[in-house]
Amino acid sequence: MLTERQGKILNCIVGEYISSKTPVGSKILTKKYKFGIKPPTMRIEFQKLTDMGYLAQPHTSAGRVPTDKGYRFYVDNLHSSVFNRGFDSIEQEMEDSLGFFQTMTKKIAELTSNLAITYFPEEGIVFKEGWDEIFKEPEFEDSTFIAKFMEAVQSFEKHIDELEDFDDPRVFIGKENKMVQAPEFSTIVSRIHLSKEREGVVIILGPKRMAYDKNVGIMNSLIKLLE
Repeated sequence: MLTERQGKILNCIVGEYISSKTPVGSKILTKKYKFGIKPPTMRIEFQKLTDMGYLAQPHTSAGRVPTDKGYRFYVDNLHSSVFNRGFDSIEQEMEDSLGFFQTMTKKIAELTSNLAITYFPEEGIVFKEGWDEIFKEPEFEDSTFIAKFMEAVQSFEKHIDELEDFDDPRVFIGKENKMVQAPEFSTIVSRIHLSKEREGVVIILGPKRMAYDKNVGIMNSLIKLLE
């Protein structure tokens, strides 16, 4: 079980990795955050977190990156938030039309920099937006990663009717994506309630190094807007 200090250190490492896109070293964390401990002690904490499975070390001399377990701890300790801006431009256009839903999907993709997928069961329609945004992420410089991502998207489309309905955003990290084989990716899934008693499903799909706090806040903001 993590100590309070280890939990704070882990959350900082995950947050730092998400924003910097590079493995996090103990020296950087010691300088940037006020933990009141010296670099040797920080290195010990890094090693303990690695031994417990929360961090991984890609190369011997490199810093650490979060594992699925590390990301899960980070997500479980997020405070519920609402992204208070971003949907203003579509709020005035709200109507029960497919044009609005496609615009909404594009906005989610723009705000999250991930792929946004929306599904409306009554019409059997799926919108996918955000290809330009997602392919700018450094992970997609690897052609193998791109191929796996396309496989994950196709699998989601094939099994989208099997998605469980969640009234609040749920985060699935790596192998937690039971419906599809997507160990390299994370998804945020939520049901949305539309006018005229219609419902839809929104999925945010991206690398595990996604901005979970921001993306969950954006999803909460959308749900609140559509209420």
